[in-house]
Amino acid sequence: MIVFRYLARQVLQSTAVVALILLAVAVISRFMQYLGEAASGQKAADALFLIMLYRLPEFLLVILPLALLLGIVLSYGRMYAENEMVSLMGAGIGQTRLTRITLGIAAVAMALMGVLSLGAAPWGMRQAEAIVQGQEELTELDLIVAGQFRSFSDGGRVTWTERTGNSGAGGRELRNVFVAVSGAGAESGAAPVIVFAESARPMIDEATGARFMRMENVAQYDGAPGSAGFSVGRFDAQSILLPQPAEFEATLEQSTIATLDLIGSADPVHAGELQWRLSLILLAPVLGVLAVPMSRVQPRQGRYIKLVPAAFLYVVYFALLEFCRDAVEDGGSPYAFWLVHAVFLALALIAIRQGRMSRRLFWKPGT
Repeated sequence: MIVFRYLARQVLQSTAVVALILLAVAVISRFMQYLGEAASGQKAADALFLIMLYRLPEFLLVILPLALLLGIVLSYGRMYAENEMVSLMGAGIGQTRLTRITLGIAAVAMALMGVLSLGAAPWGMRQAEAIVQGQEELTELDLIVAGQFRSFSDGGRVTWTERTGNSGAGGRELRNVFVAVSGAGAESGAAPVIVFAESARPMIDEATGARFMRMENVAQYDGAPGSAGFSVGRFDAQSILLPQPAEFEATLEQSTIATLDLIGSADPVHAGELQWRLSLILLAPVLGVLAVPMSRVQPRQGRYIKLVPAAFLYVVYFALLEFCRDAVEDGGSPYAFWLVHAVFLALALIAIRQGRMSRRLFWKPGT
């Protein structure tokens, strides 16, 4: 029990550190992508953090198994390099017992993977998808970023505002607004229109449901300067009709469907998704067994020498599972997932028994 607690503490600490580093990289990378979409007006900036929060379980599904594999390789590799493992083996802790202890540690990650794969990740993706679809229905007033020109209606209308805020009714308000409507955005053959307004806010006609941008203290310039048709008008209030939001059907990708709804479904897409979620749970124990022989290093090699082979092995393992998911969704046998797990588990058991899996990934016989 003392040995188990010691090894568990070493492995779980290393796993947590690796997981946090990988999660930070994934989150920053995806957040930068969303930030670019917000800067271009495709998404509202205040929704970015919610989308990232809901997608964290999805990220962890990919990161946690890799973090467990690297955590075990780092922890045991350090113990091999510092001869701690030699002392444990001298006390009767052989490869078989070390594997059983590692499986006990991997059971913690396996339980967490079960919660993420079967419940938290699909729920989070449903919430994130709802927010994304909500972004598609926003008006241009919701998408405009202060200090940036934003094009709408296929370039027919360009809007700019100096700053944004909240109106007295609690909605979004634009201050010091510039709107340019070209001939392509107006009626056929109409002259361009330039509008300056002190403020603008969204408005909905309750009778028709039409959406408008209501502007106050407006100066409007019609036509080209110097032409006979050029005119200037000033109004206390004026409204511009906005296009209606696109209507989206209630469609969900298979990754957002609740696990209970996948069970018993005859749809091969649903069958592939269910087998995928179950197979992700088995990644933890199989990788735990694989990590035991992979972590063995010679004292002069250092504990980091096996990190690249371990990461490569995980990439191959995960890619094969993704290939199986696509195959099952196309009508293939769901047993393909279990065949991949069985192959990697068999390789791990062979490596433990013979002392090596391959000369490139593990140690030479007799070392």
